[in-house]
Amino acid sequence: MENEVERESGSMIFSDEELIEVSGLKKGRDFIEVTCGCTSYKYGDAVGKLRVFSNGDLEITCECAPGCNEGLSVSISISRFSPFSFRPYFLLSPSLFLFSFDVVRKMDKLTPAAFEKHSGRETARKWKNNVWVIVNGEKVSLSKTALLKYYNQASKNANGTNRSHNGRVCHRDEFVRCSRCNKERRFRLRTKEECRIHHDALADVNWKCSDLPYDRITCDDEEERASRRVYRGCTRSPTCKGCTSCVCFGCEICRFTDCSCQTCIDFTRNAKA
Repeated sequence: MENEVERESGSMIFSDEELIEVSGLKKGRDFIEVTCGCTSYKYGDAVGKLRVFSNGDLEITCECAPGCNEGLSVSISISRFSPFSFRPYFLLSPSLFLFSFDVVRKMDKLTPAAFEKHSGRETARKWKNNVWVIVNGEKVSLSKTALLKYYNQASKNANGTNRSHNGRVCHRDEFVRCSRCNKERRFRLRTKEECRIHHDALADVNWKCSDLPYDRITCDDEEERASRRVYRGCTRSPTCKGCTSCVCFGCEICRFTDCSCQTCIDFTRNAKA
C-alpha cells in the first residue's frame, strides 16, 4: 500500500538510481521535471524544462531566452466602460466611451520535436538524440537515459493495438495545405511523434510549409505531383483511396491526452470508460 501511494505521488515513476545526479529534478503527482536543452551549432544551447509523465507524454517549456514567445498563446478580452473610470490601456471611441483590452498570456507546452526545431538544431527529426538532460554535470541525450522508458512503452503498446493483418501500423500518409502558398504537403504517420506533428498542423489554420520540423520545405519548393500523391502508404494496396487497413478513426498513437481538441477529449473519455 505504501508503494502504491508513492507511485501516485510521482516518487516511484523512476527509481533513485535512474534519476541520480539529474539536474533540475522536481517530482509531481504523476510526472517528474528536469532541466533539458538542445544545441545548435549556430545559435548555441536552447534550455527548457522537460516533464515526463507516467503515461508516456513528454512536455517541454522553453526557457531559451527571457521573453521567448515560443508556444505562447495570447487571448484578448475587450470591455466597455465609462470615460470617467481609469484603466492603464484604453482607446477613445466616437461615443466618448473607453474600451479596455485585457491581455492574458498562456504558455503552451512543446513536444520534443517542436522544441528541437525551435532551437535551430541543424540535424532535426532526431530529438531523442538531440535533446539532452544534464547528468552529473554532463549533457546526455535522452536516448541514453531512462527518461524515455514510459514514452517507448506507450508507443510499443499503441503499435501493438493498431496494426493491420501483416503487422504494420495502419496510418496512411495525409496532406495539409499551406496557408501561404496553397500547396499540399505530405505527412507520414508511422510514429506517435509524427502523428502529433500532423495533428497540430491540421488544427493550425495558419500552418505553413516552413513549420514542418523535417524535410526543410519552403513555399518555393514544388508541390508533390498528383501522380505521386495517390501513393499513401497503405499496406493492402499502394494506390488505395482509404480502407480499414490504412484509415484509423482513433487510437493511442493518433490521439493525445494533453490535447484540448474535442476529438482527443472524446477519445480519452471513451478509453477510460
